[in-house]
Amino acid sequence: MSEKAILEIDGEKYEFPVLRGSENEIAIDIKSLRSATNGIITLDSGFKNTGSCESKITFLDGEKGILRHRGYAIEDLTKKANFLEVAYLIIFGELPTKVQMKTFENDIKKESMVNEEMKDIIDGFPKVAHPMGILSSLTSALTAFDPETVDVTSEEEMYNAIVKLMGKFPVLAAWAHSKTQGLPLNYADNSFNYIENIMHMMFKIPTEKYKMNPIAVKALDELLILHEDHEQNCSTSTVRIAGSSEASLFASVSAGVSALWGSLHGGANQAVLEMLKDIRNDGGNVEKFIARAKDKNDPFRLMGFGHRVYKNFDPRARIIKQAADDLFEDLGTTDPVLAIAKHLEEVALKDKYFAERKLYPNVDFYSGIIYRALGFPVEMFTVMFAIGRLPGWIAQWREMRLNHEPIGRPRQLYTGYSLRDFKNFDER
Repeated sequence: MSEKAILEIDGEKYEFPVLRGSENEIAIDIKSLRSATNGIITLDSGFKNTGSCESKITFLDGEKGILRHRGYAIEDLTKKANFLEVAYLIIFGELPTKVQMKTFENDIKKESMVNEEMKDIIDGFPKVAHPMGILSSLTSALTAFDPETVDVTSEEEMYNAIVKLMGKFPVLAAWAHSKTQGLPLNYADNSFNYIENIMHMMFKIPTEKYKMNPIAVKALDELLILHEDHEQNCSTSTVRIAGSSEASLFASVSAGVSALWGSLHGGANQAVLEMLKDIRNDGGNVEKFIARAKDKNDPFRLMGFGHRVYKNFDPRARIIKQAADDLFEDLGTTDPVLAIAKHLEEVALKDKYFAERKLYPNVDFYSGIIYRALGFPVEMFTVMFAIGRLPGWIAQWREMRLNHEPIGRPRQLYTGYSLRDFKNFDER
């Protein structure tokens, strides 16, 4: 016998199916609520308790600190696979064979060329433009150069759209960086792998030969894997709801880039570095800021600690902490801001106040200091997040379209004026 949830309103009882996910998650199916109750809706600001879809891509348990993609633990994926392997898994559902991996990588490289007319769009931006604004615009502009609608039932058309976006997106990101730094626009070099090419396009200058640092490449590879998908977060939900109108993959991802830009989402790692700079400019007294964070009357809070979903240690933070330690040891950095970050981490992890409240350093804390160590300016942090999140956006868009999900259309509880008489100008 199937489980039912009973809702009672004004003496009337209504039954709704109870669904269970593959990890024994429980959901009440209320899609018939309005029709069954003659217009009653639920109110859930921010959708914190609302499931917008069924998905087979990512499982997340914030209380236990678990993150899995297609059933594989994030700990295994970061240590045993590279970024493109995980991207293939997330998008297509299974880890690639050697043949599939080689084909996927080669097809992405073939699509790394960007139409030269894109440079005209780049030229239209002022140097002071934020690279996320540039990236969102350029991603949307891809639609103009490839206006054909993708037949989502065609595996070939879908695959071609995926490798095209995977190939061009890092180029657009690198161009956004070059524009804001006043540097020439670099193209991909197919002798490099995907992550190496990102480093090459971001940092190669014409007057010098770019020397690849394998420790830096490994740290960036792991960091971007950790960003690949994170269930129904703000930007992913934006991609899905934009795509539900049958907006193109490029347009939907452009919307996701814009959503990611916010300081409460992808901009959080930028906020970490700005906080660290503030601590340094104040004299570098970490203990003073720890005390401020514990003072309930002080509006200051530590950025990069705790997480909206994880009520335990962020599993991604455990992984990237080691990558950060390895990178700092290899670079031998003397950056005072990074020194403050390490000291802040050590003090907070030993502090009973933070331990009791499970306010551990999260992935944004470590990603920010890694990006700084690699040489990325702070305004590029969210752009790098977008490169990492791209496979997740693609996978979620693809799944939503293949599932023929209806157009997104949330309801509201109206709290404004009831019907009022209209007053003419001379009566107001």
